[in-house]
Amino acid sequence: MALKQHKDDQVRFNQQVENAESFVLPFIEKTKRIIPGLRVLEVGCAEGGVLKPFIDKGCNCVGVDLAENRIALAHQFLQADVAKGNVQLLTQNIYDAAFVEKYKQAFDVIILKDVIEHVPNQEAFVPHLKTFLNEGGVIFFGFPPWHMPFGGHQQVARNKFASMLPYYHLLPMPVYKQLLKMFGEHPVVIDELIEIKETGITIERFEKIIHNSGLLVFNKQHYLINPIYKYKFGLKPRNQWELVSAIPYVRNFITTCVYYTVG
Repeated sequence: MALKQHKDDQVRFNQQVENAESFVLPFIEKTKRIIPGLRVLEVGCAEGGVLKPFIDKGCNCVGVDLAENRIALAHQFLQADVAKGNVQLLTQNIYDAAFVEKYKQAFDVIILKDVIEHVPNQEAFVPHLKTFLNEGGVIFFGFPPWHMPFGGHQQVARNKFASMLPYYHLLPMPVYKQLLKMFGEHPVVIDELIEIKETGITIERFEKIIHNSGLLVFNKQHYLINPIYKYKFGLKPRNQWELVSAIPYVRNFITTCVYYTVG
């Protein structure tokens, strides 16, 4: 059952803006003060809604995404800001030599909101992000731990039951594929969900990658109720209990979202 934001681009953009303004930017600001002239990169920027509050704060922003249709929408929604030169929106791979050469050590803040869980070979990807960070810069990560009830992003499924059934993404791959076919999901949706199953990331593996990349965790917040669930399910955001956050592995099953700043 596709949610409203899956069908309406303007609704999705507005939700991105409000969520970033209320949660993402304030969280980053606990580590890095957001001031005019700060250089901000968002990797996987989609429609650009997360960048909008940073643009409005006077930051010089760059948004990059592999999906041309999402960048086209970002140009539409941020047309005035693009015209003023406040933001650049690019369809490009950050591994491209031209991108590396242009933006090496260029940014004070790098944002990955609901992106890292889609990226293959995260062990190589996270260290690569350091290429674009200047001295004193920080990277923000926000993502759903893989083992949480909807860590498989099954809410994008078109079948109502399939979109609301928790935890079944944890089943062995052959069983999971067969269930999705039984639910009548479109092959494109099945491919998307299988790809997420292959790249999903736990809190423990994320923290290990950060450590092995030579990065330090400056701040973190685990959520029992993901702030974005306000729009998806009408639920009020709620921080995870500290005791649960301190229990490795178990916390993944009942933590719907985590925020980190590292550098």
